[in-house]
Amino acid sequence: MSEESPSNVTEFTVSQLASNLKRTIETAYDHVRVRGELGRVTIARSGHMYADIKDEKAVLNTVMWKGSVQRLPFKPEEGLEVVAEGRLSIYAGRSNYQMIADFMRPAGAGALMALLEERKKKFAAEGLFDEGHKKRLPYLPRTVGVVTSPTGAVIRDILHRIRERFPVRVILWPALVQGDTAAAQIEAGIRGFNAMTGEDRPDVLIVGRGGGSIEDLWPFNEENVVRAAFESRIPLISAVGHETDTTLIDYVSDARAPTPTGAAEIAVPVRQDLLIALGELGQSMTHGLSRMVRHDRDRLRAARLPRLETLISQKRQTLDYLENSLRTCLGSAIKSKRIELTRTEARFRPEPLRIDARRKRQQLIDVARRANPAVTRLVKNHSERFASQAKLLETLSYQATLERGFAIVKDADGHVVKNAGTVNAGAHLDIALADGSISAEATGIAKPQSRKAAAKPKTPKPSKPKPEPKTPKDPDAPPQGSLF
Repeated sequence: MSEESPSNVTEFTVSQLASNLKRTIETAYDHVRVRGELGRVTIARSGHMYADIKDEKAVLNTVMWKGSVQRLPFKPEEGLEVVAEGRLSIYAGRSNYQMIADFMRPAGAGALMALLEERKKKFAAEGLFDEGHKKRLPYLPRTVGVVTSPTGAVIRDILHRIRERFPVRVILWPALVQGDTAAAQIEAGIRGFNAMTGEDRPDVLIVGRGGGSIEDLWPFNEENVVRAAFESRIPLISAVGHETDTTLIDYVSDARAPTPTGAAEIAVPVRQDLLIALGELGQSMTHGLSRMVRHDRDRLRAARLPRLETLISQKRQTLDYLENSLRTCLGSAIKSKRIELTRTEARFRPEPLRIDARRKRQQLIDVARRANPAVTRLVKNHSERFASQAKLLETLSYQATLERGFAIVKDADGHVVKNAGTVNAGAHLDIALADGSISAEATGIAKPQSRKAAAKPKTPKPSKPKPEPKTPKDPDAPPQGSLF
């Protein structure tokens, strides 16, 4: 006999038991902090993150919703040691317990440095740090674009230094330089400046912020910021932190400044120095031109060339003679042409032209009147001849031959069979008659007939078309085959 279960034990459904366990765990572990290494990390298309936090003996399934993921100050990657805070819950559908994480950070600066070195090796292997990709900075930019915080000391230092050295136009792209959304805003600033066109597009960019800890400077180590700086078509100067601080954007930028003030000094030259250099160059050019003019004057005097008046006096006299001769010739030519024009005008009076035009118009009307009957007869003759040729073509067509009792025999390839000797027994044949076709199979080959018997029946010669009755010729009609 089997032992019956005690009657005082409460009976639960599976859903009820899962609900009770979920409530118990969420009440007992409503806020926990867990340290471990990130295993599988998946960012769903919805923006939620699913990851494993593990150590040597256990694995904790972890879920972080989209809003918390967007506030992370770093990008979670497999192998990174982190500290996560949140609550425990149960996913009843699979009877799994999991952690709903609200916050996550790397476990100390050592973990960030390890991640930084790993990214540095990755970008170096891709060639992002190669010197061949670096662009030359413009010597004298007209517009400088700055990506930084609008309220920090960085923008004030840059504006002050540019104003002191060489005042140019400065455009600020406001961006947070610390926190969860800083990396996305810095990237947007770099790409936004590159997308600009026209006079507002900067000639050089400065991306900077003041000093801070590695956590504070971490947005400038994010992959999206590094790739945006590498892909920038505008030369870019990085000015992140102090001289001892180094971020990944420093390696891909076209120039690195130790401080934001140093970035301004790299971006623009000193105006006063340029004015001094320009004055010195102007003086050198003036002295050089003076020496060259004096040297050429001395050479010209030493050459002892004839005087200018002596060289041109004879040519001037010749020019006077030619001018007088040209005036006389032009007067004679104009007089002759005027007489010729008067004679020609008398021949081209309008009245004779009008009489000739009326005569030609009447001739054209007479020709058109005679041509109309001739064209009609010509069309009629050609129509009758065409009808006769069509009847002859119909009489000689192969279809008419089939209607007289003949047939066309073709083999399986569609070739016409001309000799019985080319047909094998059992071959498939198509026989075309006047009203259709018949499929047949050759059963044997008949013996060749004599030449007389095998001779082709003579096709009756087509009767010649009767000659067309001759139409009496109109004496006024034009010759055959012409309109006029």
